[in-house]
Amino acid sequence: MITENHTKAATESSLVASYKGVFRQKILFFFVLLALLGVLSVYAIAAGTYDLSPLEVIRALLGQEEGPANIVIWNIRMPRVAASIVAGWGLAISGVAIQCLLRNPLGSPFTLGISHGAAFGASLAIVAMGAGTTQAGVPRTTASALVFFENLFSVTFFAFLGAMTATMVILALSKLKRLSPGSIILAGVALSSLFVSGTILIQYFATEVEIATIVFWTFGDVSRSSWQEIALMTAASALVTLYFLFNRWNLNALSSGEEVARGIGVEVERIRFRGMFMAALVAALVTAFHGVIAFLGLLAPHIARRMVGADHRLLIPYACIVGALLLLLADTVGRTMVGSGTLPVGVLTSFMGAPLFLYLLIRGYGK
Repeated sequence: MITENHTKAATESSLVASYKGVFRQKILFFFVLLALLGVLSVYAIAAGTYDLSPLEVIRALLGQEEGPANIVIWNIRMPRVAASIVAGWGLAISGVAIQCLLRNPLGSPFTLGISHGAAFGASLAIVAMGAGTTQAGVPRTTASALVFFENLFSVTFFAFLGAMTATMVILALSKLKRLSPGSIILAGVALSSLFVSGTILIQYFATEVEIATIVFWTFGDVSRSSWQEIALMTAASALVTLYFLFNRWNLNALSSGEEVARGIGVEVERIRFRGMFMAALVAALVTAFHGVIAFLGLLAPHIARRMVGADHRLLIPYACIVGALLLLLADTVGRTMVGSGTLPVGVLTSFMGAPLFLYLLIRGYGK
């Protein structure tokens, strides 16, 4: 009996030591990803039409560089890199939360109709308030300079209203009609179709210039943000991330099923309602400032889940860093591969996310 107890204690001690070792490795790998993000950021700042060396970039970041290089870095490239990191982070935390709260791997701001609601709101502002126009004499390779917004505040504000309208409809349906998590996804698909139809109807009555502006806005572009908007997104993303980290054990319980969560005292409805609102708020801000960046909120959580599993203590920070890496990489590739122009970042994230979306659908039907 004593020998059996000793054997059991030794086995438990070995399992605990093994678990701690794996946990430490995952934490170490997180810092490796963080370092990779830093290296990619330096490269993204250095690469472009006005080539810079990594040393010049580092000197400028330390305040030791002057002249044109300093202007290019701080006024053009640094805001773009910061916006990519923060927007990727915000969409990733939104996707992690939505997938857990709805217990559906297809959940994301894009599939719930939040992005399409923002596109409808922006289209309405562009046409109804005359917020878009073109610049004469601009080469067609420079897509970002082909159109500009005469009243960017109204476009951003209406886009945010459209995104939050989609969110409020989803939350109202889930609260009043007691929709299941699967039904909420279907409601999001229906809302997406409604907003897409509304956007097409607006384009039908728009001029050629307004249509060009609408199409450009929906491409997705991280170069539109000022430092004030980046600061607002950072504050919102940080607060929402802290909220979900604080509720990490509740999210882990929800991942095991609603009955399990209720059995250990989790207030499922309250957590789901608040969590969905906060996740949608971050996604709405990012989409309002940068346009439709498709599938990133779906892609980043799944990549992170393959790395560290479903434990939200690690899944949340991993998804955030993966989202930041993916969006910064997509923007850097799009900015450097088309000469002096810019390939829309939303196109690249769609190329990355669409195959995963189809894979999840096929795997779901297979089960």
